[in-house]
Amino acid sequence: MSKRDGMNYVPEGKFQPVCEKGDFLFAAVGLDHGHIYGMSTGLIDAGGELALVYDPDPDKVTAFQKKFPNVKVARSEEEVLNDSSIRLVAGAAIPSERAALGIRVMEHGKDYFTDKAPLTTLDQLARVREVVLQTGQKYSVYYSERLHVESAVFAGQLIQDGAIGRVVQVLGTGPHRLNAPSRPDWFFQRDRYGGILCDIGSHQIEQFLSFTQAKDAKVLASKIANYNHKEHTEFEDFGDATLVADNGATNYFRVDWFTPDGLGTWGDGRTFILGTNGYIELRKYIDVGRDPVGDQVYLVNQEGEFHIPVHGKVGYPFFGQLILDCLNRTEQAMTQEHALKAAELSVLAQMQADVIES
Repeated sequence: MSKRDGMNYVPEGKFQPVCEKGDFLFAAVGLDHGHIYGMSTGLIDAGGELALVYDPDPDKVTAFQKKFPNVKVARSEEEVLNDSSIRLVAGAAIPSERAALGIRVMEHGKDYFTDKAPLTTLDQLARVREVVLQTGQKYSVYYSERLHVESAVFAGQLIQDGAIGRVVQVLGTGPHRLNAPSRPDWFFQRDRYGGILCDIGSHQIEQFLSFTQAKDAKVLASKIANYNHKEHTEFEDFGDATLVADNGATNYFRVDWFTPDGLGTWGDGRTFILGTNGYIELRKYIDVGRDPVGDQVYLVNQEGEFHIPVHGKVGYPFFGQLILDCLNRTEQAMTQEHALKAAELSVLAQMQADVIES
């Protein structure tokens, strides 16, 4: 949690491993997106032990082993699913295949930790919810732009501490660098990646629900476009949406693939959180023209103006909480309903979006 120290808000420090070596073994299955590296690192730092990896592409496995040399390579997905020592399977498969993998994992009595977007259709969502109820297993989601960003973690702590009163609006921007030559074919195929609002828009919707402590929301309007990448006919390089939560808080977010080459990082992600007693701005990945280090928090409230650099000072409590939730069958890291509600709203925003012809 944050604490007051004179006229400053000070992060309390990083989180330590929550279990002993060997207490929590997990596997990585599905290496299609690079987020699997952050997911695995977060679990390891929290005390988890990466025991097995499997992907049908041996090149992806070889690259993964370079980062995690102690991991054992499984011969098949079935070997992982049938290993009784594995408590959780982390996966970053192609988005349209994530739900099916998660269902297989849960039906084998293991918890599942998937990259966002965790699913791409409402039919997949319905089936996931059904299997969660049938098995009692967890279908957790790596919404990294809140969970694995220290400024976003700290903002949540400030809000919980009452630093800006009741949150009434969240504005989010999620620009990304495309770097098209490095992207696989599925990245440009609508049925496989789910669309821009389902994909990277899911980050924005999840943090809106989290920062406002909302249980549900309605998509009021959404738009999608392909302004500048006509060679990829199913791709969308721009999207935005407006939502209102069940507690009255509102949200607008924009996501795009227009990060210029001159920026020193992959995207200048910003979040603006308005409360009844103040506001917070997060400059997540860079402070343009001032500091190449991200995790810059700007807070203005009744007590004054504060600039709080938090990089390396907060840590990522989600991963330890997730491990303990799996071990203790609790819901401290993120409730199952929250994880799937963010996914549901992302799919609805995508389905309802007006297509801008350009």
